[in-house]
Amino acid sequence: MSQSKLPRVRDHIARAAAEQLDWVSYSARVSDALRTVIPHERCCWHTVDPGTILFTGSVNYNIGCSGSWLARYEYEVEDVNKWSILAHSGRLAGALSLDTDGDMSRSARHRSQEAYGVGDELRVSLVSDGIYWGAAAFLRNADEPCYTAEHVAAIAALAPALATGLRQSMLHEVQAAVTSLDYGPGLVIFDAAGNPESVSPAAQRWIDEIVEVPAPSTPYESKVVQAIAARARAIAPGTDPLELAARSRVRTRSGAWLLLYGTRLSGAEHGRTAVIIQPATPHEVAPVIAMAYGLSPRECHLTTLCIQGRSTKEMAHAMSLSAFTIQDHMKSIFDKTGVRSRGELVGQIFLEHYAPRWEPAASPPSGWFATGIS
Repeated sequence: MSQSKLPRVRDHIARAAAEQLDWVSYSARVSDALRTVIPHERCCWHTVDPGTILFTGSVNYNIGCSGSWLARYEYEVEDVNKWSILAHSGRLAGALSLDTDGDMSRSARHRSQEAYGVGDELRVSLVSDGIYWGAAAFLRNADEPCYTAEHVAAIAALAPALATGLRQSMLHEVQAAVTSLDYGPGLVIFDAAGNPESVSPAAQRWIDEIVEVPAPSTPYESKVVQAIAARARAIAPGTDPLELAARSRVRTRSGAWLLLYGTRLSGAEHGRTAVIIQPATPHEVAPVIAMAYGLSPRECHLTTLCIQGRSTKEMAHAMSLSAFTIQDHMKSIFDKTGVRSRGELVGQIFLEHYAPRWEPAASPPSGWFATGIS
């Protein structure tokens, strides 16, 4: 592999991002371009909620895995090259063969899939401006050569461009026949071991709208639902009293947004968990949309104040800035979102990404803005 190919691949990624593709089409497009520097026939792509780093969508090409398997090995089992660790460490990418010193059996994840002919795995976390937006993995067959340090360096160098394109693609709808849905809240219940117990009809219908390719074999096996349940099980009792860590904002095939959150259940059977699925409120959706437009943490805060109808004077007081500074920031926000006024900004955030019939919450949960990888 030649490093000279990287500029050409980076240009291809930039062109794909400029085409305003939905994220599923974007991942397919860039996967083809990456083959010139990262040999692979199997790969997977996942979007994540930047506030809680839980999966919000999944696409697999020529490889299958259940939601329970993926959640277990990403959120519960200690293992090599977990995506969240790659993102937070700043390393971004790693090859299993290299990071186990050639003994891939040291990885619990690899041992669980070795019988299916899977060889080396090259993982990359997609981080843009310090914010973790998604993850990808490229896999070799057991009889194929392992990835090299050069492959790791190449995908790490391309990761920021891939992340920026993924961030932008999440603003575009995945095409589907359904355009507007409201099934009300749904419920999925798991026992202490993570085995499914029951699912409500509304939950089944919502899960059908989550972007997962291929679709889960059963509603229980949704990768998004399983990730929430795994996080809820992993949180030590009493350490997250507001239950904010096991939450995820998910955009459906029709463009509507859902809030999924997990909780432990009390009662005779200790350790049971539930995942609740319901339409998201504006204050839950606005931060992730603002970040998807590339707004800075300060610009995200200003956008929230704008959505609340605050005047320039009120914004200046709330942020301890001058009115002129507020106006400069608003101009930057308009440029990034492609609008010309505060009214258009509110419409861009809500009319395109939020169903008006849903009522706003009093305030967003603490930590719902992701201010960067640390």
